[in-house]
Amino acid sequence: MARLLLISNSTNHGERYLAHCEDAVRSHLDGVDTLVFVPYALFDREAYTANARKRFAEMGIAVESPHESEDPVATIESAQAVFIGGGNTFRLLSTLQGERLLEPLRKRVRQGMPYMGASAGTNVACPTVRTTNDMPIVEPSSLTALGLVPFQINAHYLDPDLNSVHMGETRETRITEYLEENPGPVLGLREGSALAVNGEERRLLGPRPARLFERGREPRELEPGSEVSFLWG
Repeated sequence: MARLLLISNSTNHGERYLAHCEDAVRSHLDGVDTLVFVPYALFDREAYTANARKRFAEMGIAVESPHESEDPVATIESAQAVFIGGGNTFRLLSTLQGERLLEPLRKRVRQGMPYMGASAGTNVACPTVRTTNDMPIVEPSSLTALGLVPFQINAHYLDPDLNSVHMGETRETRITEYLEENPGPVLGLREGSALAVNGEERRLLGPRPARLFERGREPRELEPGSEVSFLWG
């Protein structure tokens, strides 16, 4: 039974780390006393892990990290729960590949281990990382990711600014280009929003609608609280 919490962003403007989704995090990690935090999306893994460790200590949860372990695979294999933090998606995926952690993560999630991702950690839960907003600052061996959900997510989805004179592509334009070359769907998660999966229950969380893109259809809004099991086909 899959247990996923896929968050668009870990910090809302003017709020503390994970404050906007703390209730969902606490519910998702109910019964967990030790969490494996994966800091690979940022360069300074020590500082990133220290920040996560401090925050989760407030929830009564201890934090371990595979970058502190002599055997990262064993750390994942024995984890009660995993949280993959945000940062650069390409750096994250490349490191997961290099440490041989993709298959252990898939296996543990299939066994029912709670998985939590924010931003880049949400991106790698998708079949590929083709809908990330990040620059490819490193080159992974493949763009194939964990495939914990059968569709793509665009975290930090931004609506077009109708008053802007900027002539570059909007986020919607880029997702449309993705759909010209790849089958959909793509779920755009706006800031503060998340997707929670608990077995067959799959719901959108947060104060703002998500935007769903599908090839051959106009984009549509999905309201907070919507059941979205149809995305699993």
